[in-house]
Amino acid sequence: MTDRLYELLPTIHRLRDAQQGSPLRALLRVIGEQVDVVEDDIAALYADWFVETASREALPLIGDLVGYRPLPAGLLPRRRDIADTIRQRRRKGTLSVLEELAGAIGGWPAIAVEEYRRLRWAQHLDHQHLERGRTADLRDAAALERLGGPFDRFAHTVDVRRPGSRRTRGLSNIPTVAVFAWRLKPYPVTRFPAYCVENAGPHCFTFSVLGNDAPLFSAGRVPEPIGRRAMRDDGSFAIWAPGWGEGPIPFDALIPADLSGWTYSPPKGRVAVDPVLGRFAFARGDAPKRGVRVSYRYALAADLGGGEYDRHIPAPPDGATVFKVGHGHPFRRIEDALNAWRTAQPRDAVIELCESEVFVEPIAIELERGQSLRLQAGRRARPVLRLLDWQGDAPDALTVGVQEGSRLTLDGLLVTGRGVQVNGPGEGEVCGSEIAVRHCTLVPGWGLECDCEPFRPLEPSLSLNGVRAAVRVEHSIVGSIEVHADPRAGDPIPVRVTDSVVDATESGREAIGSGGGLAHAELTLLRCTVFGTVQARAVAFAEDCIFNDCVHVARRQVGCLSHCYVPPGCRTPRRYRCQPDLSGDPDRVRPQYTTRRYGLPGYAQLAIERADEIRRGASDQSEMGVFHDLFEPQRAEGLRARLDDYTPAGMDVGLFFAT
Repeated sequence: MTDRLYELLPTIHRLRDAQQGSPLRALLRVIGEQVDVVEDDIAALYADWFVETASREALPLIGDLVGYRPLPAGLLPRRRDIADTIRQRRRKGTLSVLEELAGAIGGWPAIAVEEYRRLRWAQHLDHQHLERGRTADLRDAAALERLGGPFDRFAHTVDVRRPGSRRTRGLSNIPTVAVFAWRLKPYPVTRFPAYCVENAGPHCFTFSVLGNDAPLFSAGRVPEPIGRRAMRDDGSFAIWAPGWGEGPIPFDALIPADLSGWTYSPPKGRVAVDPVLGRFAFARGDAPKRGVRVSYRYALAADLGGGEYDRHIPAPPDGATVFKVGHGHPFRRIEDALNAWRTAQPRDAVIELCESEVFVEPIAIELERGQSLRLQAGRRARPVLRLLDWQGDAPDALTVGVQEGSRLTLDGLLVTGRGVQVNGPGEGEVCGSEIAVRHCTLVPGWGLECDCEPFRPLEPSLSLNGVRAAVRVEHSIVGSIEVHADPRAGDPIPVRVTDSVVDATESGREAIGSGGGLAHAELTLLRCTVFGTVQARAVAFAEDCIFNDCVHVARRQVGCLSHCYVPPGCRTPRRYRCQPDLSGDPDRVRPQYTTRRYGLPGYAQLAIERADEIRRGASDQSEMGVFHDLFEPQRAEGLRARLDDYTPAGMDVGLFFAT
């Protein structure tokens, strides 16, 4: 209030001041402005007493008062970290605070274990601990499956190596506290169609819609794989089938079994489940014909490819027409929505697949000049496009015809059975068009066998034929990319791949090329992992990438590779701080992975014991490759520093990754 001081004056003075032109009122307004400044400063000083309301400039002072040590930048909001300091110090020395730190700083579920409780020792007869220090019971198969992990119940001999050693680490010792963390994240698949393995029998199914073996993961405190013997204690999956009522099959009707050879058949009225392989089987002659659905969880290191995770969905363009496909929506099939789109011919359109379902139908899209279409999954949906052999006289694929200035976006889809083909009009190459692939999985090798071997390993997942379209691939898993373009037609096609995996399914095969030669393309790759060779006209820029096989470019004088891994003997543009150029030992720094086979947990994840040159070789000292933005090295370093601060007195703490 500008006149609050003036209004405190008696009425007689305000009347006389008004008669004289209000000079006193103007003076008190100036004084009031300075009073407001002083009051605001006093209020700010009071707010700076509390970490929740303190200004950014006061936060370091509060941190100094409580002895706060900052973490590497970006790990935690500094205000939150300072606020937790006092609360956590009051619980210093407890295992729960160590587990909480792993979740807050590393983002990993964790379990802390005092290793002295698992040492072999002679017990006093007056103070017996029957569950501690036991030798291995070979009849307890469930306990044997957990050997060496956080849930190990057997006795161990002393290991005098320190758990935090940078050389070789020990685990079992009196002062050792082990913090086991899980790097893989569980991703749900909700009431999705199961896959019938017809080669084994109509009663045999896999949880994965691709027909591959994939272990099921727990939805409990930690995302660990579900063992066969531990299945009884875990309800993290469900099966729906006709004839079993509206709800899922009762858990007491499920039998844990080893279905590795599909030889076991459960009794009638029961269902055998193998959570290790992700398989289940009905009794022979008791299999439902169709309608079998499952809910389960698979594991991956980060949000990548098509899935039910929460991803950013761009808003439709202004004036765009939206066609929704799914139960309770105007269209039940993609083809129905495409027919409505062809009839309406809007300039901009979005076809949204609103539910997690398998769409088995041929898809052919013809874009007109300047037209755009986005084929996207709805929020928290995981639609699967299964492309079959529909034509006997032509190859089947998700075909896209483009014209000048047309744009197609695939967003949140999983495409299996065939690849995606982008074709020009036939009379000549097309310029100015754009193809974008976001948060999609174009299954490498078109499909998977039961052991996760690719079904057609030599076939590309994305093929550009007679079209010079700009290509963008973001946060996706794709197979080989082939560019068939006439080098005499003009400039190379710009291909930009970021935060993605390009997988040729095997070393030596072509990940990016023209099917045996140089692709007429100019590549930009950021934070990518590439399995297979890269053959292109030029690489404009590549940063924080891992090329597991050779890179061959025609124009070495153009572009740059920065902070990448490139095998020796490759023909590349100039390199800046790349490996193994700096290490001098190619074998030691060659990237190692949890697995390179798509469909298995830990796909494309760097192994725990990888070289520091790869683990911290990116431009910001994070790891190279597709999971760069997890900032795993920084999180692990910050967590180890905090664990040392909160470890019980006289104890040594070590961080161990369970996955």
